[in-house]
Amino acid sequence: MNDLRNYDEAAHKFYNSIKINSLPICSSDFYISFFSTLCNSFNDALLLTQLAKSNKWNYRNTYDTELIDNDLVIVVTDTQLNIVYASQNIKKMNGYKPNEILGKKPKMFQGTETCKKTTKVIREAVNQRKSFEAVILNYRKDGSSYNCWIKGHPVFNTSGEVINFIAYEKEVA
Repeated sequence: MNDLRNYDEAAHKFYNSIKINSLPICSSDFYISFFSTLCNSFNDALLLTQLAKSNKWNYRNTYDTELIDNDLVIVVTDTQLNIVYASQNIKKMNGYKPNEILGKKPKMFQGTETCKKTTKVIREAVNQRKSFEAVILNYRKDGSSYNCWIKGHPVFNTSGEVINFIAYEKEVA
């Protein structure tokens, strides 16, 4: 699997270096969508690494594994819970493009049927600067609902202060 990942990373770098937006005519539709998703995931991992460096995170980097191998959405907030980053694959889960949710709070995904008990558990964990894991009913951009598994962690900087929160998310049945 690592050999394939190395090939995909090299292909991603090559295609980005020649600045083309189309693929050879012999590529199949399946590969095109996979390759596009893979490129987006590599870009997300790179952007998250840059965010971590600029904010001096004291956090283990697993972005490529979470994005590529586990197909998880990653959302990063500041300490006031304003979204400062969302991976591009969030659009597939809930219909929002990352730039549509920047500066907003994750509460925007909640609605009338969202469990108040679950939101309270998450809120208490965030207030106590602790990790949490929960499944919550969220709403897509089109108003339809989905169950979202969320695993959230506080992110500390090298001085030991909480600087961000990171959440790994996935739609579940």
